[in-house]
Amino acid sequence: MSITTKIHIEHERLALVPTLQNLEDIAIRVITQGNTDPGSTVFPFLIEYRDRDRLEEMLDADPTVQTYELVDWTDQTGIYYIEHTPETKLISSVVTDVNGFLVHTETKGNGWLVRLLLPDREALNTIWEYANENDISLDIIEIYGNTDTGGESSYGLTDEQRIALTTAYENGYFGEPRDISLNEVADEIGLSSTAMSGRLRRGMRNLIAATIIDREE
Repeated sequence: MSITTKIHIEHERLALVPTLQNLEDIAIRVITQGNTDPGSTVFPFLIEYRDRDRLEEMLDADPTVQTYELVDWTDQTGIYYIEHTPETKLISSVVTDVNGFLVHTETKGNGWLVRLLLPDREALNTIWEYANENDISLDIIEIYGNTDTGGESSYGLTDEQRIALTTAYENGYFGEPRDISLNEVADEIGLSSTAMSGRLRRGMRNLIAATIIDREE
């Protein structure tokens, strides 16, 4: 079953992160294109910033930028083709390798918020392993199972989050008053109380996002 997932990635050598860290109120997103060459290091970007000269000064100094070409500049927004340096950290190659697709990519905080369409959870695991091997911080924010009508939905939950929530629910953790403590729930599946608390919190966040909050917000 294919999945759609939203992840946040951070590393000081991810594409354009040095520019992002040095310019306040800058917004960058990758313009989706049909290029699926896993070895490609040239991408089109839409960059919103008030000062073009200052922006290009930072692009000149950015160690992740080999070359750049301005395509258009209108109303404090530029479209650039940017070629990255060999040391730049990119996830586009591994996403293509697992037959995935980058649906939407934009900057957030000191990193990138990426929405991916992947063939299965194993593909996501491969991307996770690639991130770990390259010291890229990767946080899975949402996961949705792309099921046919009438099929079972993941409701944004990982398998681990589903097990944690189900175990807590079945043992009365969400009752009022509670029938079981957090430590006891954690013991049921062999986790520390801290790990269990985090898994429940992330699971509830994903469940709310998948069932109550508009996914596109």
